Amino acid sequence: MNHFLTAAAAGFGSGLSLIVAIGAQNAFVLRQGMRRDAVPAVVGICALSDAVLIALGVGGVGAVVVAWPGAVRAVGIVGGAFLLCYGALAARRVLRPGDGLRADGEAAGSRRRAVLTCLALTWLNPHVYLDTVFLLGSLAADRGPLRWTFGLGAALASLCWFAALGFGARLLGRLLARPTAWRVLDGLVALTMLVLGAALLLGG
Repeated sequence: MNHFLTAAAAGFGSGLSLIVAIGAQNAFVLRQGMRRDAVPAVVGICALSDAVLIALGVGGVGAVVVAWPGAVRAVGIVGGAFLLCYGALAARRVLRPGDGLRADGEAAGSRRRAVLTCLALTWLNPHVYLDTVFLLGSLAADRGPLRWTFGLGAALASLCWFAALGFGARLLGRLLARPTAWRVLDGLVALTMLVLGAALLLGG
């Protein structure tokens, strides 16, 4: 029992350390949480996607995919282009506040856009594969028979983090009543997206 808990705790800590850093996916979840826009769907997509990718890594898919680095590069190009476009849209909202999002409502069709954007930010981001499939997969392999327990802990960490990020953002509702707050948030999102997108396209 102690070995089981140790492996699960190690997986939880490793998974949390990899996803806490603010990136494209986290910035998007935070923004959706602040708007209260499709939060359950976005949190569910992120957590479930991580669970699937972690399972693939624990199952050994990571070692197989590494044999074809060209595939990772192709995903990097597509993902980088997507992040640049998304960052440009966020920058446009900073320069034109009238086009910014409001925290007091949800535009028609925004739920569908939120889901599609979340899927793209998750599955077109090579860093997600590097962290969940390759790195966590290799760490889990060191646990031997307890590798699936390690993976379960990592998946639980992902669920806890995205739930806290998405639903916890609602506590900032009063701050978001100020238009300036949206411009600052969009500025941070734009900077994050543009930097990550450029890095992916440049092979960083």
